[in-house]
Amino acid sequence: METAAQLEERYELHFERKIAAPCDLLFEVWSQPKHIVNWWGPNDFTVPSCEVDFRVGGSYRLCMRSPEGDDHWLHGTYQEIDEPRKIVFTWRRENADGSIWCDTLVSVTFETSGDETIFRLYQSDFEGAAVRDEHRGGWSECLDRLADYVTVPN
Repeated sequence: METAAQLEERYELHFERKIAAPCDLLFEVWSQPKHIVNWWGPNDFTVPSCEVDFRVGGSYRLCMRSPEGDDHWLHGTYQEIDEPRKIVFTWRRENADGSIWCDTLVSVTFETSGDETIFRLYQSDFEGAAVRDEHRGGWSECLDRLADYVTVPN
C-alpha cells in the first residue's frame, strides 16, 4: 500500500472514515437521487438537479449550487457497482462554458465494522496539486454532511 506522501505526488486523494451507519444504508444514499440531494457537496451548497441511472454503464449528472448562486455541474459514468461494497465512477466537472475542468476516477467502498461502516473514497488522475487540493476540501465537507445525514433519522 502506498503512503499518503506517495499518493500526494501522484495527485490522488484518499479518505477513510468510520460512519455510524450500516453499509446497506450508505450504499443506498450514494445510489439514489432522493438521498444525494440532501448531503452532496460542500457546506451550504445545494443540489437543485440530480439525475442518476444507477447501473454499470449508466450515468449521473448533478448540479451543485454554491451559496452565492454559482452552479457547478458534474457528470460521469458508473464503471463498477458491487452492492453494498463498492461503487466506481468517472468524475467530470464542467466549466461554465460546458468544457471539462476536471476528469478523474472515483472509487468508494463500504466495509462493515461492528455497528459502523468503514468508508473509503479514492479519487485519481488529477492534473495537478491545485485541482486535487480544491477537491480535498470539498470532499471533506461533503463526507461530514454524509455522516450527519445517515445518522439522523430520515
